This record gives sequence, C-alpha cells and structure tokens, in this order.
Amino acid sequence: MTIETPQSFVVREECQKAASQNGFRRILGEEAGWAAFGSTTAKGNIYLAATGPAGPWYLALDHHGVIEELGVPAADVAGPGRVRFAFDTLGALYGVLHRVYELGVSLPDAPLIEFEHRVANLPRTTEAERLVVQRIGQDIFRDRLMDYWRRRCPLTGISDAALLRASHIIPWAECETDAERLNVHNGLLLSALWDAAFDRALVTFDDEGKPEFSPGLSEQARAELRWSAPIPLTDEHRRRLARHRERARRADLVPE
Repeated sequence: MTIETPQSFVVREECQKAASQNGFRRILGEEAGWAAFGSTTAKGNIYLAATGPAGPWYLALDHHGVIEELGVPAADVAGPGRVRFAFDTLGALYGVLHRVYELGVSLPDAPLIEFEHRVANLPRTTEAERLVVQRIGQDIFRDRLMDYWRRRCPLTGISDAALLRASHIIPWAECETDAERLNVHNGLLLSALWDAAFDRALVTFDDEGKPEFSPGLSEQARAELRWSAPIPLTDEHRRRLARHRERARRADLVPE
C-alpha cells in the first residue's frame, strides 16, 4: 500500500496526537508522507505515516537500542530511520509508541546525560556534598528502571511502587564510571524481598533469568521467594549477572 503524500489533515492530526501523547512533542516536519517528531527527554526521533485516515499506520525508528529491545517485527515498507513497523489500528500504534518512549528515556546513555545535567554545578568537596550527588544518581537510576521494566517486578508482577527496589547487579560502589552506575542494563527492578536476597547474593539468576538460590537459605525463605516468570534478559544483563554469580560462588552460596 502507498504512503499518503502529503499527509491529509486527519492523518497529520492523528500523527501529532499519537506522538505528543507518548512523549514526542517536538514537531520536526514532514517529508514524503512521514512526519518526524522528537523528545526533550527520550533519545532518538520517531517518524509516523499512514496510507489514509483508516490506516494502516506506520512507525519508523532511528534509535538502535530501542529497535533492538522493542521486539516488534519490521514491515517491508520504504521510509526513514533504520527500520519501519506497520499497525492496523491507532490503538496498536499507541501501545508501541509508549514502549518506545520508555526505552528512549532509559537506555544508555540517556540516564547519564540527565545525571550530568542535574549535577553539573553541584559541589563535591565534602562527604555530605558527594552523598547529595550520589542520591541524585540513584534516584535517576530508579526512575529509569521503572520505565525500562514497565513499573513492575518482572519476577513477581508486583507493581506497587512502594514495594519495588532498584537493584544494582554490579554494586554502585564497585562501578568504575557513572555511565556504568546509571546503565539500566546494570539493574533489575525487584520487589523488596527479592531485592534483599539479591543484594546479599542469597539469590542470583542464570542466563535464562531463572533464580539460583543459596544453599544457606531456609526452606521457609525459599517458599516466600515466590516468582511467576523468569526475568527477560538482554546480553548486557547476562554479562553483568555473570559477575554476580561469581560473587555468590566465592561466598559458597551457589553450588557449581
């Protein structure tokens, strides 16, 4: 099917509404029927088009990291960006755009840029001043993990914000750079009990995202550490979790 060129009033309005309601409020213009939009908070631009007011609707992306983790089949349609996607309805397009925004604000190096902007003029002379900077970084890290993991613990499905913890895979103090400290691939969003066990290396995760428990855990503790699905991991998570498993094994917590 042919992209509507130029966009009609209805298509243009729907594209602008879809972009704006999902965090891409900067209108960058239209070319060959594709309207481009940007965001002040999410990395990468998006491009929207349609064959007409009834659809189908099309989305093009240029952010490699977002494309890699989006998990949506590409469409065989010419257009801007690195890859294009097709949707039969506006509702389907909206659902994917929301995820595009979540990934755009959380994938490296968006959290680092946000952190550097917020602490650029803050003093770091005293221990108290350094703790303020660290707290800002940790708050950004938690916020971006909330975006990345869709505001729920991937193991349990718990979505109560007060019960969710930003769990570093490689601890904050052991990271060599701020970029690593703020990298969402160095974190899991876990419910409080799982976070406590993970932080103490009483539980770790294999490459499939399934828990590996310490032999020192009581049967009661294991019974309370309930989970409904393995954690969906990327290779970046797996690389860091390998270090976490080594930490557990050095403490004789996970059997070889």
